[in-house]
Amino acid sequence: MSQPQPKHEHYYDDKQVEPGIPNQKESPKRRQLSQKKRNMISGYLFISPFYLLFAVFGLFPILFSFYLAFFKWDGLGEMTFVGLNNFVIIFNDPLFWKSLYNTIVIGLMGTAPQLLAALLLAFALNSALVKGQSLFRLAIFLPYVTSIVAVAIVFSVIFSNQESGLVNSIIGLFGMDPITWTRSEWGTKIAIATMVFWRWVGYNTIIYLAGMQSIPKDLYEAAKMDGASLRQQIIHITIPMLKPFILFTVFTATIGALQLFAEPQIFQGRGGRPEGISVVLYLYRDAFSSNFFGTASATAIVLFVLIIIISTINMYFTNRIGGSDKVGAK
Repeated sequence: MSQPQPKHEHYYDDKQVEPGIPNQKESPKRRQLSQKKRNMISGYLFISPFYLLFAVFGLFPILFSFYLAFFKWDGLGEMTFVGLNNFVIIFNDPLFWKSLYNTIVIGLMGTAPQLLAALLLAFALNSALVKGQSLFRLAIFLPYVTSIVAVAIVFSVIFSNQESGLVNSIIGLFGMDPITWTRSEWGTKIAIATMVFWRWVGYNTIIYLAGMQSIPKDLYEAAKMDGASLRQQIIHITIPMLKPFILFTVFTATIGALQLFAEPQIFQGRGGRPEGISVVLYLYRDAFSSNFFGTASATAIVLFVLIIIISTINMYFTNRIGGSDKVGAK
C-alpha cells in the first residue's frame, strides 16, 4: 500500500512565502516603480523634439562659434588654428570700435526714452479717466506684431534723403536744410533709434500695464486714507511693486539693443555704412560678405561677454529702484 501523500497547504499567513514565488508584498511596489519609470520615459519622449531641435540649431552653433573663434576658416577650406589672433584683428580694426560705439549710442537713444514713455503710457491706460482702453491697448501693441522689415521700409520712406521726404518736409517748414539721413552721422542714429522706439514701446507698455493691474487696490486706498498724494503713491507703491516688471523690460531691452541688426541693414542697404553699422551687422559682413568666419565668431564672443556685463550693470542699478523692498518705506 502506498503511503498517503501529505496535503499541500494552500493558505499561508502574512510571514510565510512559498518557495520560488516572489514576495507578494514587494510586487505592487515594484510594479509601481516600473510604472513611474515608464511615465518618466514617455514624458522625456514627448519633450525630446524640442531638445533635439535646440541641440542642433541652438546649442551646436553656440559651441561651434566658441571653437571657431580660435581658427581661420573661409567656410569651405581647411581650418587653421590661430589662437587669439582673431581677437587681435578685431580689436585693431577701427570699424569694430565704430560699430560698438554705434550700438551703444543707438541703444541708449532707442531704449531709455522708450522705457520711460512705456511707463507713462501704462499709467495713462491704467487710469479710470481714459475711455476705450481696449482700443488704445490694441493700437499701442500693434507695432510690435508688425514685421520688422515692413517697419524699416516704412521708416526708410519717412526718413528719405529727398527734400520731399516726410521728415525733411517738416523740418523745411522751420527753415532747416534737408538731411541725408542714410549718410549723416547723427541723422542715421536718430532714424534707427526712432524705429526701435516705435516698435518696442507698445510691448513694454503692455508689460507695465499688466504689472500695474496686479497691484492690490487696497494699498492705494490705505495710502489715500493716510493722506498720501498721487506722487507719493507712485513713488512708494507703484514703482516698488513694478520692480520685477522693470527688471524684465530693462533686461530684454538691453539684449535687444546690443543685438541690433535688421534696422540698420534695411535702412542703409546691404552691409550698412559706418554711420549706422552695429556689432551684429559687423560680424555678419565678416562672415557672409568677406568669408572671415573666424573673426566673425570672435566678434560674437566679445558681444556675448559685453551683453553679460552691460545686462548685469543695468540689473544692478535697476534693482535699486524703489529704495526699500517694503511697500511704503521711505
